[in-house]
Amino acid sequence: MHALPRCGARTRSGGSCNAPAMPNGRCRMHGGTSPGAPKGSRNGMYRHGRYTAEAIKTRREMNAWIRVMREAAQDIP
Repeated sequence: MHALPRCGARTRSGGSCNAPAMPNGRCRMHGGTSPGAPKGSRNGMYRHGRYTAEAIKTRREMNAWIRVMREAAQDIP
């Protein structure tokens, strides 16, 4: 444990962090354990297809029909 490389981050007092470093050269507090979300469209909202162009178009068409039906229902005496 003592032989591990140390984190390269600087403390407020100007010294370096004494925690053991991960492969990226920072400790778990200064470098984070996760590199972040995957890049590209794999991380998009296509999982369920709710935000695809086709789904949005279909919802808009259905909402337009609902508005037409409500207006027609109000016109019935």
